[in-house]
Amino acid sequence: MQTILIIIHAPPYGSERCLSGLRLGLALADRDDKPTVRIFLMSDATVLGLPNQIDSGGNGLQGMVETLVALGVDIRLCRTCALARGLGDLPLIDGTAIGTLAELAEATLAADKVVTF
Repeated sequence: MQTILIIIHAPPYGSERCLSGLRLGLALADRDDKPTVRIFLMSDATVLGLPNQIDSGGNGLQGMVETLVALGVDIRLCRTCALARGLGDLPLIDGTAIGTLAELAEATLAADKVVTF
């Protein structure tokens, strides 16, 4: 079984890179061969971990994150990036968590493939 790490650092709004990263994560996590998928959100992508954001598609990005969590994808927000954006004490989407650079390093070494957006 393969392990795939997706690192997203593009902001959730104003660019389709974040959306593309989530879409890839969904496509991978929903495969019959069930690869292990991990997502690490960095820089402005950490805002994606906040619930109740309204976008033009309704609940699109949050719904994608919730589906990924339901499919067993481990989603972490970079601690340093989250703290720099004032997210440290805010509630996150259920199933997501603050992660550390050490955890990202371990996930990178354990991954068969690393994809960045």
